[in-house]
Parts: sequence; structure tokens; C-alpha cells
Amino acid sequence: MPILVAACVLAAAAWVYLLCGHGAFWRTDCRLPGPPVGASVAGWPSVVAVIPARDEAVILPQTLPSILSQEYPGTFSAVLVDDGSSDGTAAAARALGHQPGHRAGPLRVIQGAPLPAGWAGKVWAMAQGVAAAGECDYLLFTDADIAFAPGAVQELVGAAVADDRALLSQMALLRADTGRERWIVPAFVYFFAQLYPFRRVGQPRARTAAAAGGCMLVRRETLTAAGGLARIRGARIDDVALARLLKRPPVAARCWLGFTTHVRSRRPYPRLAGLWDMVARSAYTQLRYSPALLAGVVAGLAWLYLLPPAAGVAGVAALAAGGGAGAGWCAGAGLTGWALMTVTYVPVLRLYRLSPLRAPGLPFVALLYTAMTVDSARRHYAGRGGEWKGRTIPVTSRPGDQPRS
Repeated sequence: MPILVAACVLAAAAWVYLLCGHGAFWRTDCRLPGPPVGASVAGWPSVVAVIPARDEAVILPQTLPSILSQEYPGTFSAVLVDDGSSDGTAAAARALGHQPGHRAGPLRVIQGAPLPAGWAGKVWAMAQGVAAAGECDYLLFTDADIAFAPGAVQELVGAAVADDRALLSQMALLRADTGRERWIVPAFVYFFAQLYPFRRVGQPRARTAAAAGGCMLVRRETLTAAGGLARIRGARIDDVALARLLKRPPVAARCWLGFTTHVRSRRPYPRLAGLWDMVARSAYTQLRYSPALLAGVVAGLAWLYLLPPAAGVAGVAALAAGGGAGAGWCAGAGLTGWALMTVTYVPVLRLYRLSPLRAPGLPFVALLYTAMTVDSARRHYAGRGGEWKGRTIPVTSRPGDQPRS
């Protein structure tokens, strides 16, 4: 009983720290500042959107027009790289590029070259897009499933120029329409923010480096100075790898990551399998393919997320049956930890316009994510690690794969 009481008290103390001292990770008010006051059209830098696309013909009509119709006061165009698609992605993109009403420059659709050894598919497609972009001031890396609200690109560039940021990224609002999506998607964003507190990303002296791959505005000059995308050519988690490349020495660029409702993912996840793959594809990569780290994370998730509600409920039941001081400590510490956990989850639920009454269920979602993480390791040892649309990345010693604090 003393060991259990100590574990419960320490878990509650951990939640006090996470609430008060972990970079305010749970708050969703880290938003993009407004454009610089008095900025002139002539002063706006040139931007090229780079869009890797693999078998995205179905979703492009929902997203690509939102990029091509952006009203941007400077020079803006887009490059879509067809990454070995088999569904007519390139043809669909070209057809959308010829539709009337587009304000951006011409859309260039290029056929991706075969994947070289040592490169991850998405990073290779991004690199080809950069090469095709030609001379420009900023590159906007985005995904084929991402839709931008009117004026979103101007807001991004204005904020980057005003605050001298070489990397400015926004966490796209993921789709959460089905019952499964409503349970799993907000938790995905919550856990990502807990791993990489957004405010720390924006602090130049903090080691935390991260970005959200659906929306990354990068100053091209800085990317070139850092050695280009070849430096992270094998990275499965390309957004975090790119942020680390730019933020850490020798470049030490100013970066920023925040929340938004103006950039949205249109990718549906109608089945649990799709949501499961979203997490399992890269979870073991975050753990550096280490069985020891996997065991530690599983134990840590159980202690931090499962012990408080279990101990709280069991302690209350024991007290009702005449339990002693140990039961009281378990009940008090467990319920306190559970309550603090619930409080930290409410802002993300509100971001997704979901009821705060879902927040006490976070431990059950954490249990599901634990299973996804274990399955990610199983896939790795089965030779299916990082599988995406029929492509599996061989595991080698690659830069950019290690998780960063």
C-alpha cells in the first residue's frame, strides 16, 4: 500500500507540473499574430507552395482550389509533385489548375523521379518541389489534403516577416466528424502538443523544435544555409526533423508553431484502421526504435494516465467499505490527478467544438494510444514500419529520425 500511495501522489504531482510548468502545452491560444502594420504590396516576398501528392486524386478537388485562389499581394504560385501515384493525381491537379477563378500564379505539376536509396518518399517529393520552385523568398510546404481559408497565406507571410521567423508552422485542424475521429483526433493533437509544447518551439533559447507538416512556411535562404532537405533525406517525421535542422546550430533560426482554424485537413478517417495507421506509422520512430524506450513509455503512460482514475475509483470504493488512511490517500491523489488531467484536455476539445464532458475519458483514449504505440513497434520488427500507401521505408541510420525534447 505505501508504494501504491506514493505512485498516486507522484502522478498527481506530475499533473500539477504539466498544468503549471510544461510550457502551457494544453492551452490553444498560441495563435498567429496579425500582419505587419502598413505593409505595402511591393514589399511582400515571393512564395511558392510545394505540395507532395501520392494517390490524392479524390481529395484534391477539396483542397487545391483553396491554395490556387489565395489573394496574396506578392508573387505566389504552387508546385505539385506527383509522388508515384496510380490514380491519376497529376491529371486531376492539371485539370484543377486550368479552372477559372484562380488568383495565384500558374500551377506546375511535375512527375516525381524514382525514389533514391536513403530518401524517405515525402522528403524526396518535397526536395523535387523545391528544385522546381526556382528562385523565391519563401517555400510553403503543405500536404494534398490541406485546405487554406481565404487570406491564410498572406497572414502566414505577414507574421513571418513581422517577427523575423525563418520557419512558421500551423497545426492544421484535423477532420473530426465521425464518432471515432472525435475520440481519437483531438487526443492526437493534445499528445503532440504535450511532447512538443508550442510556446517552447517559439523560444529561441529552448531546445524544443517541432513543426506541423501540413503548413510550414520556410525562408528559402535559411533552408539553403542549413544544407537543404538532403540533410533530413531519410526522416520519417519530416516536419520535426526540418524544425530541428533550422532551429539548432549552426543555423539557429527563429521558429514558431501554433494552432489555427484557418488551415484544415480534409482527409477523412471513416474507419478505425485509418486512425490507427496515422499513429502507428511513426510512433516507434519517435522512440528511436528502442525496446527500452518503448517499455518506459508504456509504463509511463499507464502511471500518468491510467493509475489516477483507477486509484481514485478504487480508493473511494475502499473508503466506502471502511478502508483506512491508505485508501484515503489513493482516493485523494488519484482523483486529483484525474481532475487535473481532465482540465488540461478541455481546451483542445473546445478547439474542435466538442463537449468538455468528453475530457474525463482521456485515460481510455490514452490506453488506445498505448496499444497503437506497441503495434508500431510490432510493425517495425515485421518489416512494415512507416508504411504509407504501399510504400515502406527501410530502416537505416537516417538523420532526423530521433525525437527531440
